[in-house]
Amino acid sequence: MDLRTPLARAKGLGAARQGCEKWWAQRVTAVALLPLTVWFVWFLAQLVQLPHADMLAWLGKPVNAVLLLAYLGTAFYHAVLGLTVIVEDYVHLFWLKALSLLALRLFVGMLAAVAVFAVVRIVP
Repeated sequence: MDLRTPLARAKGLGAARQGCEKWWAQRVTAVALLPLTVWFVWFLAQLVQLPHADMLAWLGKPVNAVLLLAYLGTAFYHAVLGLTVIVEDYVHLFWLKALSLLALRLFVGMLAAVAVFAVVRIVP
């Protein structure tokens, strides 16, 4: 027995009146991270073998810089989505939940900004 209204069934909305955008975003970023993580591990393996100047030149190539920025952006967004779900599920006081979500987004946003700044500084 479905207790939703016909409009809610048509829109695919649940009791919270929200769709599943965050759920889909979590899955899409997870799938996008699979090849990017393989590339990133290969990137780190190259880092160990190359001298510093050669590594900077290798990272200075546009394809490698774009892939690194894509990896960083996807990883940080995926992390925010996952940590947000944890806070929403396990923090029950409204003010603490709101404060935790704000702190989480500020902290991860600051980490992402520092990481992107570091890559942009390396690329000539």
